[in-house]
Amino acid sequence: MPSLAIDRDFLREYAKLEKPVQDRVTEAFAKFEQSSHAGQHLEKVSNARDDRFRTIRITQFWRGVVLAPESGDTYTLLKVLPHDDAYVWAQRRSASVNATTGRIEIRDVSAIMDSMTGLAGIAKHAPVMLFDGVSDADLRRLGIDEQTLAFARVLTDPVQLDAARSFLPGTQWDVLAGLAAGLSPEEVWAELGEAIVGEHYDPDDLSAAVARSSDRVVLVDGPDELLAVLRHPFALWRVYLHPVQRKTVEAHYRGPARVSGGPGTGKTVVALHRARYLARLDDGPVLLTTFTSTLTGSLSAGLKLLVESDQVRERIDVRNVDQLAHQVFRDHHGAPRLLDAGQENELWRSVITALGLPFSEAFLKQEWRQVILAQNVSTAQEYLSAKRTGRGRRLGPRQRAEVWQAIWDFSQRLREYDLWTHEMVCAEAARLLEGQADKPYRHIVVDEAQDLSPAQWRLLRAAVDRGPNDLFLVGDTHQRIYSHVVSLRDVGIEVAGRSTRLTLNYRTTAEILAWSLGLVRGEPIDDMDGGLDSLAGCRSEMHGMLPTITGYHRKSGELDGLSATVRGWLEAGVKPGEIGVAARARWLVDAAVKVLTADSVPAVALTGAAVPADAVSVGTMHRMKGLEFRCLAVIGVNDKSVPPVGAVTSAADDASAHRQDMQRERCLLFVACTRAREQLSVSWHGDRSELLAGLG
Repeated sequence: MPSLAIDRDFLREYAKLEKPVQDRVTEAFAKFEQSSHAGQHLEKVSNARDDRFRTIRITQFWRGVVLAPESGDTYTLLKVLPHDDAYVWAQRRSASVNATTGRIEIRDVSAIMDSMTGLAGIAKHAPVMLFDGVSDADLRRLGIDEQTLAFARVLTDPVQLDAARSFLPGTQWDVLAGLAAGLSPEEVWAELGEAIVGEHYDPDDLSAAVARSSDRVVLVDGPDELLAVLRHPFALWRVYLHPVQRKTVEAHYRGPARVSGGPGTGKTVVALHRARYLARLDDGPVLLTTFTSTLTGSLSAGLKLLVESDQVRERIDVRNVDQLAHQVFRDHHGAPRLLDAGQENELWRSVITALGLPFSEAFLKQEWRQVILAQNVSTAQEYLSAKRTGRGRRLGPRQRAEVWQAIWDFSQRLREYDLWTHEMVCAEAARLLEGQADKPYRHIVVDEAQDLSPAQWRLLRAAVDRGPNDLFLVGDTHQRIYSHVVSLRDVGIEVAGRSTRLTLNYRTTAEILAWSLGLVRGEPIDDMDGGLDSLAGCRSEMHGMLPTITGYHRKSGELDGLSATVRGWLEAGVKPGEIGVAARARWLVDAAVKVLTADSVPAVALTGAAVPADAVSVGTMHRMKGLEFRCLAVIGVNDKSVPPVGAVTSAADDASAHRQDMQRERCLLFVACTRAREQLSVSWHGDRSELLAGLG
């Protein structure tokens, strides 16, 4: 019985085919897999450079291009194209096995040869060549074959290499791009990690190469699995591991480990694969967690696409940290009565009035959360010696005594009324689990780790026994959108010597990434481990259009401009579900949905984890977390809305809190802008936000 592999890039192209063609693709390959003589469905390609390329009839007009092995029974679907285009595509290309990685590679031989003729002429007059400083031996050691090596030797400019990305073998292009970016051969070797292992592979065994190529193909086991794959083509494509990431996923750690990296570097993909990898070990349950229900839904959807076995899937518990805290709390105390924001403000005001204190309710709320709850302080003596790093207002011993009295009175009133906050529930759940010998999990994987509070970290530390592979943390402090500043060491999590940093952006064009990085450049952002984080070296090797930055006099003008921008994307062939609109305020989200709908553009406001496939997604910047779009418009970036006045502590009241609030707002705008893959539009009405200062 033949087995079918589907090239990863085809999954993206399949999603763009019209529905009748998609149906015929499914029918053709379901019959193909059920056949005991797969070859009888395939036609040879005349004048082919590689006689292992075949075509299969989809309709009278459409053909699929299949790589058929000389031995073995794994057939790889590469393309579905109109009849003539399919034959031209197959005639120009060849397949090979990378001698260093052992993985399958497809190259456009005609494009390489045609380009070399012109490049060789330019090279004759060039004073230096792009890879003069790299020996042939180093290039071969990094997996560069003879044809690609010859091509590399006539390159004089990185722009020429960028133009060759579409026709060179993928991993070989990655190697050359790293070298062109200034990395040494040793650094390229280290960065590509698992992709280059230095073993010798049979260059003629295509079936074995396909089986090793999980970074670019998915093996399908039967018609049912084929249908499942093609039901979610683009989503499945997104959860593939790049070889650079695989080493991190499959590593053995002696304790907690952390993965950091800029936007689009595949951190969430790494978290999903790590959870699956640990579940396959079958040495205990795995918790895959994050800080919101929206992101939990996204993780759960990704896991369903990625995990092929119900048995493995059942070992992975996907829930956010607050859900875990409330479950542990309910199991011991029943459901808590939660304090709402209005009640909290009223209680603080009554405490301040009763004690005649010179502190504002905003100051006391932050002192309670960022010092008392964050450090699990329970006595006056502990508070007198507690660190107040990041708190702007200095307090002497007498003032600390006054603050402690206020917090003590506030806590007593909560007990009297039997009221709890989410932070208190989390702290109580952590206390309960710390005293429990039988922990609920063997492994915990945390996505978006930068947005968890100290109380949440203590809960996770208490939910798993200390030991190998206990905690795996994934995050980027430049994308912190809440006010939690945490030292992992202070909450009992040591990651020193077990940290990995991802630098290659797989989502966003270099132009969008470079502009967005300007939003946070120079910000002293902590690394959660006692130092400062950096995005130095974060790069993208995809290129596209520069972001468009536009100001309008009035809100109505900006909304009309938004409608024109979105209609332009739609007319260019972008699907509604591939377009996003982000705003800081919910009222502007509603206004954008209204104007787009009135202009006959399908648009919906994001309210949960599900992203519509047939409408433009409009949401707050917070809702954009974890999402991505081909084209994105960020609107309302003016001085009144970004940041909103009510979201930032007054500098006069607390200078340190003011700086932290402004940094959080800057990071939030950074998160929103980096959701764009190909095109980014940023606009405002009135005066632009100060966060855009210095950006064109």
